[in-house]
Amino acid sequence: MAIGRGAKILKLIIRNDAMKEDFGGMLFGWDIGTIGGVLAMPAMQEQFGYVHYDPPAKADMSQNIASTLQAGCFAACFVTPWLTDRWGRRWALIGTGLVTLVGVVLQTGSVDKGSLAVMYVGRFVAGLGVGAASMLTPLYVAECAPRSIRGGLTTFYQLFIVSGVMISFWINYGALQHFSGKATYAVPLALQALPALLLVIFMFMVPESPRWTATQDDWESTTKILVRLRNLPAEHPYVQNELQEMGQQLANEKRLIGDASTKALLKEMWTIPGNRKRAIISVMLMIWQQMTGVNAINYYAPQIFAGLGMSGTSVQLFATGVYGIVKTVGCFIFLVFVADSLGRRRSLLWTSAAQAIAMYIVGIYGKIEPPVAGKPISGFGYFAIVLIYLWAVFFQFGWGPVCWILVSEIPTARLRALNVAIGAATQWLFNFIIARTVLTMQVTMGTAGYGMFFLFGTFGWIMGVFVWFFIPETKGLSLEKMDELFGVTQAPKDVEDAPELAPADIREENAEKS
Repeated sequence: MAIGRGAKILKLIIRNDAMKEDFGGMLFGWDIGTIGGVLAMPAMQEQFGYVHYDPPAKADMSQNIASTLQAGCFAACFVTPWLTDRWGRRWALIGTGLVTLVGVVLQTGSVDKGSLAVMYVGRFVAGLGVGAASMLTPLYVAECAPRSIRGGLTTFYQLFIVSGVMISFWINYGALQHFSGKATYAVPLALQALPALLLVIFMFMVPESPRWTATQDDWESTTKILVRLRNLPAEHPYVQNELQEMGQQLANEKRLIGDASTKALLKEMWTIPGNRKRAIISVMLMIWQQMTGVNAINYYAPQIFAGLGMSGTSVQLFATGVYGIVKTVGCFIFLVFVADSLGRRRSLLWTSAAQAIAMYIVGIYGKIEPPVAGKPISGFGYFAIVLIYLWAVFFQFGWGPVCWILVSEIPTARLRALNVAIGAATQWLFNFIIARTVLTMQVTMGTAGYGMFFLFGTFGWIMGVFVWFFIPETKGLSLEKMDELFGVTQAPKDVEDAPELAPADIREENAEKS
């Protein structure tokens, strides 16, 4: 029964137009996965002049190059809400793909003369596109998805992220095996353009978000888009009910605060208790997601495996490729069988504990039985490496996809773009911190960096406590019902008291029913 239900959900997801937009997730993951392997290549280090640095200096240089992308991602989150509210989700995503292409061209061009300045600029520009895509993709998916598969569709975004990570891992490994000289690292850098190009192409094939067109008071387009997305006629009760809910919520928002500026929206977000709670939850979820240590491994998997005893760049990149496969398979299983059945809250709770235990055991290995150069890996060492793979599966069953699901589905419609932007900005800020400090922690926090694993494991327990006390279950609720869940109960009452604020076609329908 579970397999049949999973296959049915997967079929619905694949048929949905919103899935095409998930190449924004692949863009996100591909750029993340490429840089760690490239930085581990001796040819890359020699070309940019730091191959003979001592371990702390080499770690510092690698972190500088890697983290410049996160700086661009963080900056993008402050302009993306205005762009997407002004021009729509679809055109904003097309723009993010084009900006990323420019950044990739600059990164690839920097390898000719080993120009760090051009590499930094390219990473920052690409980061502007990747950061915008990281915010816009789950936003667009949540606004287009039917509530019954919204979790699955948003998880598909996470699946595209980990697929991008996995593909880039194997490209790094293949380049090391089959190319020499500059091509070893130039080819992986250049291929970062592929998901950006696919994003631009596919965004020309999908409609605008119906909830964005509703905010523009374009109900004719909203209806046409819903008819296409739901594959139902306009008069179908499901379509009419969805239009009704959108109209009621937007009419109430207009009654309360009118056409507000960003300053007014921020005031609404932080002064109304229900909205403030949702904003704080979004920020904290993204902080905890990064403090799991996920991007410590995504960015620097070859270096992490080296610290656990694996020797040779080729072996480290191969182990990294296997890690990418494990992440992708884990995410796929979650997508098909768990995303819209287990629930958001339970997924976060059990994976918090599982991730913490895995990190503690890896840390214990580094503390009591650290690897010795020139000697084979012990049995405990292999167990620690297996736990890294299991940890990746745990992350894909909870803190990977569920954070993006919650951040994109809990805000009220008027604040959704701003809320997702704040969540994404938080994610990229702490992403930057992780990218800029992990290799330093590995070098300074004990043999094999065992202190770093203890740190990430401790955050796992803290995350679980946070979820237990503050995260409600949202599975199966419409986006418009989130206001009631978080105590913003004035919205339905205001619309009942002022039905004249609903869209004209919905007012007429209500009049006929009465």
